[in-house]
Amino acid sequence: MPYRRLLLLTGCLVVGVCRAQNPDPMDIRACTAIESDAQRLACYDRATGRDQLPAAQKRSQPAAAVHADIFAHGRQAEVAAAAEPQVSTPLSLLDSRWELSPESKLGTFNLRGYRPVYALPLFATSNQNKEPHSPNPDNTVRAPQQQQNVEGKFQLSLKTKLWQDVFGDAGDLWLGYTQSSRWQVYNAKTSRPFRETDYEPEALLVFDTHYRALGWDGRMFGIGVVHQSNGRGNPLSRSWNRVVADFGFEREGWTVVFRPWWRIPEARADDDNPDISDYIGRADVQIVHEWHGQEFGMMLRHSLRGGRRSRGAARFTWSFPLGGNLRGYMELFKGYGESLIDYNHDATYLGVGVSLLDWY
Repeated sequence: MPYRRLLLLTGCLVVGVCRAQNPDPMDIRACTAIESDAQRLACYDRATGRDQLPAAQKRSQPAAAVHADIFAHGRQAEVAAAAEPQVSTPLSLLDSRWELSPESKLGTFNLRGYRPVYALPLFATSNQNKEPHSPNPDNTVRAPQQQQNVEGKFQLSLKTKLWQDVFGDAGDLWLGYTQSSRWQVYNAKTSRPFRETDYEPEALLVFDTHYRALGWDGRMFGIGVVHQSNGRGNPLSRSWNRVVADFGFEREGWTVVFRPWWRIPEARADDDNPDISDYIGRADVQIVHEWHGQEFGMMLRHSLRGGRRSRGAARFTWSFPLGGNLRGYMELFKGYGESLIDYNHDATYLGVGVSLLDWY
């Protein structure tokens, strides 16, 4: 093979290798939000075009060795241009979790974090609900339960995109699932039972939005259906279904999601908790602030009624680095509805533990 032709082929190979090893950050930055290692690696391969490379090229010699060959032939400028990193704007908080902008789209069926995932070995209250009740007599406990005021709590929460670009190039359909459990782990007298576990599957159609409101960027709108229940029989059964709207706003370091909802009516005779909207509420707002590696969250919820029907709740959370991906986590809750079985029970709860996934 003539020397010039060999040199040209070698240069093309080096440029291809450099570009594969230094992909455009606009194409790969959203891959960091995927929780599964295998799916995240596949995302990087797709973004860099590595999945399209022939097997021989994927195992090509190290870039440093090829660089030396190119330098020997006076091609330093071309290699430097190919390897120069490109600067891009980081994804916003909402974009990193909901893939709103075109460059953050990752396709369907990638497992993602949703709400915080945590374990609280200590979750304490001074007013444990030992006689859960409801206006429905079939859902009222007649004798006090043997429960301790200190227990454990943990939460799992994941989501995945089922359908991308539902309406042409707009709208993504997401499926989410959240499960939170309160465990009487220190209550040996009653065989350490799970006091309450709430299951919350939902489907949410999410749209990317672009508008300004009082100095905030309106970045997301969603509409979906949410089911929540504790999977128990009477008298401890609790459940309800809602149509929920999400309005997401953000500015540097801050995210606010406002969620009003409408409860889907049920026949009163079959309703475990007919007055649940007057306690757990008809809307909430979630505020998240990131500061120096720490994340602060505040949830505010209200019945949107006055007088004796004016009730609500607030939850404050704080997470902070401990080491690696492990973070400390603290939760303080005051009001009605810390769980479904406590929907009409007013109490204060304090939890301390660790978090594996935060809001953003």
